[in-house]
Amino acid sequence: MASVIQYHEGIGSVAVIGNYLPRQCGIATFTTDLVEALSTEAPNMNCWAVAMNDKPEGYPYPEKVRFEINQNKLADYSVASEFLNINQIDIVCVQHEYGIFGGPAGSHLLKLLAELRMPVVTTLHTVLRDPAPEYREVMRKLSDLSDKLIVMSRKAFDLLEDIYAVPEEKIAFIHHGIPDTPFIDPNFYKDQFGVEGKKVLLTFGLLSPKKGIENVLQALPSVTKKHPDVSYIILGATHPHILKAHGEEYRISLQQLVRKLNISDHVIFQNRFVELKELCEFLGTADIYVTPYLEEAQITSGTLAYAMGTGKAVISTPYWYATEMLAEGRGIIVPFNDPDAVAERIIDLLDNDVKRHTIRKKAYTFCREAIWKEVSRRYLEVFSGVKLERSRHPRPRHSYIENIKSITNFELPEMKLDHLKTLSDDTGMLQHATHTIPDRVHGYCTDDNARALMVAVMGPKYLPTDDVFLDSLSNRYLSFLQYAFNVKKERFRNVMTYSRHWTEEVGSEDAHGRALWGIGKAVAFLENPGQLAMATALFNHGLKAVEHFDWPRAIAFVLVGIHAYLEKFSGDSEARRVREILANRLFNQFKKNATKSWPWLESTLTYANGKLPHALLLSGQWMQRGDMIDIGIKSLNWLLTTQTEDGHFVPIGNKGWYEQGGPKARFDQQPIEANAMIEACVEAFNVTRDKTWIDSAVMCFNWFLGHNDLNMPLYDPKTGGCRDGLMADGINQNEGAESTLAWLLSLMTLQKLYADEILKQPRSNQPSA
Repeated sequence: MASVIQYHEGIGSVAVIGNYLPRQCGIATFTTDLVEALSTEAPNMNCWAVAMNDKPEGYPYPEKVRFEINQNKLADYSVASEFLNINQIDIVCVQHEYGIFGGPAGSHLLKLLAELRMPVVTTLHTVLRDPAPEYREVMRKLSDLSDKLIVMSRKAFDLLEDIYAVPEEKIAFIHHGIPDTPFIDPNFYKDQFGVEGKKVLLTFGLLSPKKGIENVLQALPSVTKKHPDVSYIILGATHPHILKAHGEEYRISLQQLVRKLNISDHVIFQNRFVELKELCEFLGTADIYVTPYLEEAQITSGTLAYAMGTGKAVISTPYWYATEMLAEGRGIIVPFNDPDAVAERIIDLLDNDVKRHTIRKKAYTFCREAIWKEVSRRYLEVFSGVKLERSRHPRPRHSYIENIKSITNFELPEMKLDHLKTLSDDTGMLQHATHTIPDRVHGYCTDDNARALMVAVMGPKYLPTDDVFLDSLSNRYLSFLQYAFNVKKERFRNVMTYSRHWTEEVGSEDAHGRALWGIGKAVAFLENPGQLAMATALFNHGLKAVEHFDWPRAIAFVLVGIHAYLEKFSGDSEARRVREILANRLFNQFKKNATKSWPWLESTLTYANGKLPHALLLSGQWMQRGDMIDIGIKSLNWLLTTQTEDGHFVPIGNKGWYEQGGPKARFDQQPIEANAMIEACVEAFNVTRDKTWIDSAVMCFNWFLGHNDLNMPLYDPKTGGCRDGLMADGINQNEGAESTLAWLLSLMTLQKLYADEILKQPRSNQPSA
């Protein structure tokens, strides 16, 4: 016990952040094994897990999981850091993989780490050689916020130094942990899996197209010709995210290939996620283990480590981790996508028992220092070292942490989509509601279904909700918009009765513009290939009619949609050409009509006013037009001044609007006005980096929450909907589509701002006290 005490002297508690079993993925297995190994090695230390959830309801976790985070819910990260601080945890150990955390490039995690008071040790499961800018920035900030980075390969060590400029002393190498299994004869377990007397090839792990299993299948006819007693076991369920997005497409393609190659008698599919004990038994049956991955940039592989740790002869493609682990005769490397080479090496090993057993012994011996007992001791040594270092040299906070806190200090309500669901049927989203009850009398409109599409497509990235449900809603709203498009007229219709009859052949320019706004956003955010193809085609069809639009708000809606579309397809010259025409037209309308005392393009302020400067700000940035940005900022400033009284937002009422030289209509105040101003103010902040614009956006947002003329909230926390407006005699209690979507889009805009700013804040060379 004395040797154990020195590893974790002074460490009473460790919290490990990562996925956790029974969630099915490699990170979950690793985190679970690490927590159990630390608990076994240091039984007097309190070690538990903070589990990342990729679905709102989470998983039936064991007692070792003490806290859960919805990966897309930014507020959960702050609550988690508070929970860890309150519990005075000595060490936080993060299992880092970009995809298991929310925000751009998993940047939500940075907010959690920035608010922690204890040392942080981060295990890196992915280190990219050619990272996109946001991934590079997340890794650098992760390094700033971590006291030590643990890598599981020497290649990762080198990449951190060379690509991310991480100091050598900040990096520690510790093997990927593996179970402690005996070196046994492969024939020992074969009878219980029905392969007694066979020569067994094995690949295991969650199935996905990157595994390259088709190359082994294509090699099998040559192998079985020489060794007809070969069986190839493909063990593992399809990865849950692949299953959700593509179903069993990859597994079915492999099964079809097996039939085509006439090797059904030699291939066994085991479509399940197996527990450790059974996994070790499957590994025990294998004479040869094959990892035929398709991509070089894999910095670690738990499946390879497990196979070597059980003494398997391994044949692998040359991804980074395999090249390093299988060096010096510990395994065989074959080229990528080369079934002939795979077949040749398999036959060679099956023909040569001495060679195969030599490789097995070398692999097993090399991996003895990777068994969990040894790995947990190394982790405890690192924990003790960083805690001692922190006590001797307290780390100052980086100034960008304070910037993040100052921007995200307003706590946002949780997003609820209950009322969105209530108003949506199998046709689309109904326009109106009587109180909270859908009003079928007035049917549907393109305006609302375009807005609803934006909520549905942005949801998976920024909301703690069910991706499958949002995917279904995206289908529904896209289908409505496709049906709304009149191919002969090349225009969108707007109003549809509940009996599914259009009330006009051509809708207004506004409706057409809103449709392109919503579809453009969909193109920017959609990942479903079918939906993206349809949205892109529909956007391009709809774009043909807008070149001659003259109505300012319709132009603004189109410009915002084009901006979103070009975020995905920036090289589309036709979209760029149309943007230039429309942006100049809107700009010239301002230039022609705006005066110093009335810096507006019309003589009357009416509806959705904030969308006009918003469009100028977006277009001015992309077109590098400072004059366009200037007019956008000036007109937005004027709108804010005009619509602010006593520190709260007072949108122009629709009972008379605001004519130049006349009185401002006080009521009715509409939610779309607040939404338009919020989005414009956030964009003004993006352009200027002046935080007063965030204060203005929050002021407009607070209008929904009761900081308004009547001191009454329009947001309904029970339904997640929004009441239809402020009237002189109180709140309009109906919760229609336009108001509910204005609320949801406003909340989502601030959620996105918070997520983006965590990533955007520049790193400080000089930490602040």
